[in-house]
Amino acid sequence: MRAKTLIQSVDRAIEILEIVRDADGPVRAAMIAHEMELPLKTAHNLIRSLLQHGYLVQNEEKSYQLGPECFLLADQAKGPFSQLGRQVGDAVLEFGLRRAQGPDAGTYGARAAIIGGCSSTSNVLAGQLYDVAIAGTHAHSWVMSLPTELDAFRAYADIFPDSCMLLVDTYDTLKSGVPNAIKVFDELRAKGHKPVGIRLDSGDLAYFSKEARRMLDAAGYQDARIFASSDLDEYVIRELKAQGARIDVWGVGTKMITSYDWPALGGVYKMSAEIVDGKMTPKIKISENPAKLTNPGYKKIYRLYGKRDNMALADIIALDDETIDDSKPIKLYNQHHTYQTKVIRDFYARELLVPVFVDGRQVYESPDVCSIREYSKKELAAFWEEYRRILNPHTYKVDISDKLYNLKMELIHENREEYEQEDC
Repeated sequence: MRAKTLIQSVDRAIEILEIVRDADGPVRAAMIAHEMELPLKTAHNLIRSLLQHGYLVQNEEKSYQLGPECFLLADQAKGPFSQLGRQVGDAVLEFGLRRAQGPDAGTYGARAAIIGGCSSTSNVLAGQLYDVAIAGTHAHSWVMSLPTELDAFRAYADIFPDSCMLLVDTYDTLKSGVPNAIKVFDELRAKGHKPVGIRLDSGDLAYFSKEARRMLDAAGYQDARIFASSDLDEYVIRELKAQGARIDVWGVGTKMITSYDWPALGGVYKMSAEIVDGKMTPKIKISENPAKLTNPGYKKIYRLYGKRDNMALADIIALDDETIDDSKPIKLYNQHHTYQTKVIRDFYARELLVPVFVDGRQVYESPDVCSIREYSKKELAAFWEEYRRILNPHTYKVDISDKLYNLKMELIHENREEYEQEDC
């Protein structure tokens, strides 16, 4: 098992790195195997991956840059699904445990989905670990294991009378499933309980939802909600909304938990500086491909906001000893097409990175998941809709500071001169 499948969150990375730091020699593997409940061989592989690939970059003063694997699932969850939920006013549930690439991915993926904006998860373990809302229905196998669909619905309603949501497409959605659900809802209401609704998981969801809504309303269940699943993604949901589907809540599984449309993060892990005798020497990876040309030195990130509306204008990657003077206009350049420029005025700057480890010691306590979600929601709200639309979003501007740009060019020229002299 590769280390990146085990480290799906910053919390997990911090926990493992703390154990590795405190342990010594061959004791490390045994400690990690015990603390993380891993096979000993997996623990050995994990240590080797951590030592070889360095999921944490640290020096004598600061340390807070974690490997990109920690953020892939959270980035996916913050994307189209949470954006669509905000655009249409509907809730999105995380339904992906069955399709997750291993139990760790299922649990940490649920955590990432909640951070990204999902209202709840079907993963009860994630709900227990992170104190987040859980929601779901029974399986088709529940209906199939009892003599009739009505028997299955009644048995489920007896167990969950106040949270009864019935899956109605096991046999025939409109001729059997919805009518039987209404019968059970009548029985629940007679006992003083209020049913939650029904779930559709196959077929023409637009048509079935409209017909189911009509049948529920006619039976007096205008408040019953219609949940839908079935390999949904942001594009299918948008089409169903355009067709007038009467769906209140969307259950998204496979396409989100597996990062279906972006299964790998196109980032690279390269050395940007070397600390020798307490002094930092910047390093650069040079390539004919501009995307693989790295930025040297130890860096920080500033986000610029408009003073009038507090909306994000651009990000600037700067060297660690730099500060942004927000009393003066700042000119941004496209790194690859320097003729493209933009002048930012009337702004204020905020530094984004915070220390996690200092001098090998953890100095950061991760907030609870719901607090992280609220922070994420607030930050996303600071981006104009043009940046957040699903199709053809406007490119958000990310620039490097003049000082970092000059250092980058200096190292490139030094490298070229060295090899040009060798060729003479």
